Amino acid sequence: MSSTFTHDELAKHDGTDASLPIYVAIKGSVFDVSTKKEMYGPGAGYHCFAGKDASKALGKSSLKPEDCVADYSDLDEKERKTLDDWFIFFEKRYPIVGKTA
Repeated sequence: MSSTFTHDELAKHDGTDASLPIYVAIKGSVFDVSTKKEMYGPGAGYHCFAGKDASKALGKSSLKPEDCVADYSDLDEKERKTLDDWFIFFEKRYPIVGKTA
């Protein structure tokens, strides 16, 4: 079943509540990355993406929290290609559970 997640609803899925799955959104699609808690859980290398739409950060290959935002309109052509490659990577590995509002 596909759901629509508000910013606040998505934020609850950042791995800090062990009873909830971990979600990362890219270009408005929400992926369940719970199978890789060691990568996206609290204290892990990619935790900054968890519970957020990390489109801009992925396009910029950035782990900065301030880049973990949905608005990727200022990415250049090369960064947009990087973002598209990340989307394909996630699509092959993780189920899409919904969209962002």
